[in-house]
Amino acid sequence: MFLDHHCGANIDANLFAPKKIKLRIVSYPAILIACVHSSKIHYMKNRSLRSTVFMCIIAMLVWFALIAQFYLQMQHEHASKGELVIRYFTYYTILTNLLIAICLTILLLMPISKWASFFNRQQTLAASTVYILVVGLVYNLVLRSIWAPTGTQKLVDELLHLIGPILFFLFWLFFVGKHQLRWKHLLPWLIYPFVYCIIVLLRGPSSHFYPYPFMDIDKLGMQRVLVNCLAVTGLFAAIGLAIIGIGKRMART
Repeated sequence: MFLDHHCGANIDANLFAPKKIKLRIVSYPAILIACVHSSKIHYMKNRSLRSTVFMCIIAMLVWFALIAQFYLQMQHEHASKGELVIRYFTYYTILTNLLIAICLTILLLMPISKWASFFNRQQTLAASTVYILVVGLVYNLVLRSIWAPTGTQKLVDELLHLIGPILFFLFWLFFVGKHQLRWKHLLPWLIYPFVYCIIVLLRGPSSHFYPYPFMDIDKLGMQRVLVNCLAVTGLFAAIGLAIIGIGKRMART
């Protein structure tokens, strides 16, 4: 899936030079142009129209939700604008949905760039699936019951915590290659949530802001919060193992 092929060397030079005397002048630039053009064509052939449309839908929904949430966040008056911006990017939900939106946008608009090469890796897409699934599971199993948003906020919440995670999981399930996934990939995938927890716990005592109640050191104490973070890490590991297992099974079939 999303593999980029290089142009072969068996291009008929006569296509670019009707006369032999002009072959030396135009054949090399023409072959170079043909190689670049061919790589784009091969890329698009490997990505079906259905997957492209699906990616566009997910990207547009997630970008809309992120922008709408930023606007809603900035309407709060209990902190300065600068602090509100920092708090916006403190939420794991925001960071992970932003990762998904950037990933899909680059794959759609810059398919032969270096960044696309990174986001196009099976390990990267699988890890992103793990991260966004944690967003959905933690919110719907733990956080949904403790607050009841209304209006635009409710729509945005559903897009970020339910619709987005489900759609991206389906994208990975049906449109992404899986034969390169290995069990050893799990450990590097845990670096992102580990670093996130460290940053939140270091900033929390001075800002007295914790994006999630199970990370609130002021109310729960450090020991309880560390236990909660360990439990969330276990959830990451479990989902990661499940994704790798599903991928390996699907690759065999």
